[in-house]
This record gives sequence, structure tokens and C-alpha cells, in this order.
Amino acid sequence: MTKHDHHTDELFMQRAMELAQLGIGHVSPNPLVGSIVVHEGKIIGEGWHQKYGGPHAEVNAVSAVADKSLLRESTVYVTLEPCSHFGKTPPCCDMLIQHKVKKVVVANVDSNPVVNGEGLHKLRDAGVEVITGVLEKKGRELNKRFFTFVEKQKPYIILKWAETADGFVARKNYDSKWISDEFSRQFVHKWRTEEDAVLVGMRTAQYDNPQLNVRDWTGRNPVRIVVDRFLKLNKKINLFDGSQKTWCYNVLKHQQLKNISFIRIDEENFLPNLLKDLYRRQIQSVIVEGGAQTLQAFIDQQLWDEARIFISPQTFETGIKAPAFSGVLDNQYKIKRDWLNVYRNPIHS
Repeated sequence: MTKHDHHTDELFMQRAMELAQLGIGHVSPNPLVGSIVVHEGKIIGEGWHQKYGGPHAEVNAVSAVADKSLLRESTVYVTLEPCSHFGKTPPCCDMLIQHKVKKVVVANVDSNPVVNGEGLHKLRDAGVEVITGVLEKKGRELNKRFFTFVEKQKPYIILKWAETADGFVARKNYDSKWISDEFSRQFVHKWRTEEDAVLVGMRTAQYDNPQLNVRDWTGRNPVRIVVDRFLKLNKKINLFDGSQKTWCYNVLKHQQLKNISFIRIDEENFLPNLLKDLYRRQIQSVIVEGGAQTLQAFIDQQLWDEARIFISPQTFETGIKAPAFSGVLDNQYKIKRDWLNVYRNPIHS
């Protein structure tokens, strides 16, 4: 491949990744996938995986091509290896072979055991030129939730909290309203639409009485998860109002009520067992929103992948200290009066 070809492939793959991102919050537990069809340097079809159970990105991109006869001389760019198995939809690699596309360019091989290179083998066996690894690192980041889920058999865990400039997440009476400003809080509501579940501990549920739904953004509500080991929470709090799917993890009982599940797991290795159960329930990603003890438990047991921390200019002087952790700073953003620091866990990188 020439240098020019490589650069062109990256430009087109970048567009496919932009399309893939449009599926966030709609396709889990499937991956985010975007695809474009290019003929003589021009995009003639675009698509992305829009909804779980719906057509895959390659199908949507090919369907958008007005003149299907051009496919024989076209290159299909796709962010993830075309599937080779029957799932909710037929295999995408078979569809590409049937249309006799000239070339397929892929960012990442699908590490799901039911695919894992088989789609690429089928394409090559059919005489289709296949190129892999274009913007591979960006592709891994795009699908960090999916790759964590299929390779580590656990959800992708995002820690989120807001702390004061002097390092407190709440006052002594556990009051934490409002450390971050309204713009930062809007970010949180956007994030809730993008992840499968949001988790809090007993004290946050008790003292903050959060709704853990989406109000300042448009999108789906996540599954609400509360850790209440010994079922001490008042059943009149917002989390038990039945308005959306809620799971209460405890060590005492299993019980199913309308929209509320009490799930008993062993107290020994409680958090790892909780994550195993979430994996079994097809939860691909979780935001842990507090409180300090729950966040610290995830940190101490190295059960987190990413941390998003708002730093407010206000001070408390005394109160409940922010969790202590070490991570690699990936990005830093100014959001009006707050700073947002995004860290990754180097152990899981």
C-alpha cells in the first residue's frame, strides 16, 4: 500500500467512526459500527448500526448506494470486522460477497469468539481484498465498552464524581448539592443516555435520594442499580418508585416486583460477583455515581476502567473526602466554572 493510499484509508475510516458514534446508547450489547462505500474516491453510501436488533452498518451503507452495479468496483470501509454468523440479522460478510465488492477495509478484528477473524477469512476466500488495522487504536477506543465486555467478561466501569477545590465530595452531613454547576450536571445526564446502567451505594440513595434518570438531555434511561447489602433503605425513596428498571443488590434475598429486582449475591467478593451478574444480564457499561465509600471500593479492588472527575472552584474546608486513586490523565476540559478531568486505569489499558 502506498503512503497516499494509507492516508486516504484513514480519512475514510475516520468518517466511518463518526457515523458509528451515532449509535451510542442504542445498540448495546452490540458494538458501535459505522460503514461507508467508496467508488473512485467518492462516498456513494453511508450507514451505521442504529438500533440493537436492526440492520448492521454494512447493510445500511450498501442499501444507501443508488447504483448497486458500482459495488463491484467499490471499497467498503467498516470500523469492525463484518460478522460471519447468524444473530439478530444475517451475516454481513455474506452480503458483501454476494454484491462482489472489490475491497473491504477494517479498523478492528471482532474479538467476539463467534466472529474473531472468521468474517475476514470468508471475504478473502471469496476473492475480496481485505485490509485491517486502519485507525486500530481509535477503533479500540470507540468500542472500549464492547471490547471490555467480550474480552474481560465484565462491564466497562466509569467512575464519576464532583469534588471541591479542596478535595471534598460532600459536607459532614453527606449533603453534596450542588458542587458542580448546571452545565456539568447536564453532561452527566447526557452520559446516562450513553451507558447501560448507573450505580450508587446505600448512603447516596439515602441522603441524596437521586432519581438517576435522564432529565436534562434526550435519550433512554439507564438501568438503576443500588447497592444495599442488608436492605436498610426506606422503600419510599425515588429509586423504588417503579418508574424505571431498578436492581437492588444485597446479601439477603431475591425478589421480583414491578420494575424492581432484589438480587442476592454472596457477601464474599461482593463487587466482583456483582459485575459477573451484570455481565450475565448483558450490561455492557456502568457509571458509578457515588458515594465516596462505593467509589473507593471500586478503586481499591481495581474494578474501574475510566474516571470522570469534576473539580469545582468552591471549597468546603471540612467534610467527606474525595476518593483516593491513581490514574493516567487522558483529557482535561473547562466547562464554564468547573474542570473535568478524565482518567484511565493504566492496569486495564
